[in-house]
Amino acid sequence: MARRRAAHRRRRRDEICRRPPAQAAAARRRRLIRRSAASRDRLLPFPHPPSARSTLIVCGFGDEVADNRRWIGGKRDMHWGDTVKSKIETVGSLVLGIDPAPDHAPLSLCDRSDLFLERYVTALLDGAEGKVGFVKFQSAYFEAFGSGGMVSLARCIAIARERGMSVILDAKRGDIGSTADAYARAYLVPSGSDLEVDCLTVNPFLGPETLEPFVNCARDYGKGLFVLVKTSNPGSGWLQDQIVDGTSVSERLAEAVAVWADETIGDHGIGAVGAVVGATYPSQGQRLRTVMPRSIFLAPGLGFQGGDPRATSALATPTGPVLVSASRGVAAVEDREMPLDAYRALIRSRLDGFRQTLSPAAIPASLPG
Repeated sequence: MARRRAAHRRRRRDEICRRPPAQAAAARRRRLIRRSAASRDRLLPFPHPPSARSTLIVCGFGDEVADNRRWIGGKRDMHWGDTVKSKIETVGSLVLGIDPAPDHAPLSLCDRSDLFLERYVTALLDGAEGKVGFVKFQSAYFEAFGSGGMVSLARCIAIARERGMSVILDAKRGDIGSTADAYARAYLVPSGSDLEVDCLTVNPFLGPETLEPFVNCARDYGKGLFVLVKTSNPGSGWLQDQIVDGTSVSERLAEAVAVWADETIGDHGIGAVGAVVGATYPSQGQRLRTVMPRSIFLAPGLGFQGGDPRATSALATPTGPVLVSASRGVAAVEDREMPLDAYRALIRSRLDGFRQTLSPAAIPASLPG
């Protein structure tokens, strides 16, 4: 039965990816209406490991789904969409991107290469205390330090969690078959490894079926995904803006993301599967938002890439939050002789500056500091 359901989902997804955006969006709405009507006042099983017992209560209030699942044994305690909704309301939508580059860090952090990564991350988290609720680690910078870098990444993930941060790993994983399964186990399966995070960036360009292991983790454990849809780099249009059968590649990807989001809705009507939509392309973001009404956007590209934070944060809707990421624009310094206390103060000042440029709706009135 599970195999038949998985095969059916793949056929539906592939069919939708071939449709024009308007037709696909209408089909999604019809499917949601049918699902709501058929499920009204019923108790449906939720996919889970054999050792876990859980149910999904479908209450019959339009498209709203109430979920009483709370995974035991450390497997799940909150859906990613619900986490994002809650933290935006209390701390704001800004994400601290951490790209540990020694050439742009104070010299006081760089005297020992074996300690640099953890010292650097700790300094940034000290400066961001009370100002952000999300941290995004760029995996490549840790991998560049070899096996020791990956050990440090695991420690830094633990440090961020101890400080109450939700952790996004920007690793852009994606592969076929058992390799994708292994990536999903490494980063998204609870207690699967010490690299487990709350949310992972994934690459869809090997085909939608290669993301199925990651989407299964979103369904089963409430984990978050950000699928590359329209990235912030200047060369992204070479492929993502290409028109195929009257639809851009990025819009076709957005259609697949919308299906996965519909399949992973949390208590607040927000899907666990979202999209990377660069802050450097806000007008395209507006079109993509209409295709993905229940997906969280991760918008990199502030600071050095020149993204427009106010226009990007304006893409947020009640069921489609936007997380705005800033990395080098927060952390990079030219004066490498700067004392560590001054560096932490600079981090705080820069974060305050980015917060002020966001739209008022993205900054909670009660935000500390």
